[in-house]
Amino acid sequence: MATTVLAAAFAALLAPQAQAAGSTFPTPTGPKPVGATIKVPAGTYDGGLKRFYGTGNLGSGGQNENQDPIFQLADGATLKNVVLGAPAADGVHCLGTCTLTNVWWEDVGEDAATFKGTSPAQTMTINGGGARKAADKVFQHNGPGTMIIRNFQVDDFGKLYRSCGNCGTQHKRNVVLENVTAFSPGKALVGINTNYGDTARFSKITIVGDTKKKIAICDKYQGVTSGEPKKIGTGPDSTHCLYKSSDIAYR
Repeated sequence: MATTVLAAAFAALLAPQAQAAGSTFPTPTGPKPVGATIKVPAGTYDGGLKRFYGTGNLGSGGQNENQDPIFQLADGATLKNVVLGAPAADGVHCLGTCTLTNVWWEDVGEDAATFKGTSPAQTMTINGGGARKAADKVFQHNGPGTMIIRNFQVDDFGKLYRSCGNCGTQHKRNVVLENVTAFSPGKALVGINTNYGDTARFSKITIVGDTKKKIAICDKYQGVTSGEPKKIGTGPDSTHCLYKSSDIAYR
């Protein structure tokens, strides 16, 4: 029931887009400056839809790969009803199975969220919310396991999801995208490493404003443990990039 209600709310939120060019975000209930990472133990942290943003060491607004996050989620944690404003540092780090519900990034920092799980059985679920202004990646997947992105919107982005291309220790990773709306401009929804057995599944994907279909659905790479990964292809297949044309709609 909760999933059905959230999906209905997401659809209602997107309803005005027939007349608008981009994504629709909620109005934050107030400001919440953050000078040190908020560590969330197993359980639920409800941000009350306040705008959280970095100050001090979290306030550089840069693209440094080694930045600390605004939130660090322990295995079993849920983060809900949060707006991340600018600067957003390295967003959210998930250390195991975690859930992000109704979380919004107004201006993505280095990454919006990073999955740093340690077990193939762990899952990071993003349900509802959205992200804007991601110069590079929105969601970064460093550990093993599965990331699920559903009822989500992304606007002005590099990649919505990237399986780490050059982590020192590599893993097989899985991603599932369901009921995702992407607003142009953007480069790719997903980038995966086929040589490590990654999979990406897509359903109910809508791409808005991309009349020339420049946004790639699923880019394939040969991942490495040092140096830069090599792009080796793009598009659907029966093993790694799992979708058909009816799973992708353009408007």
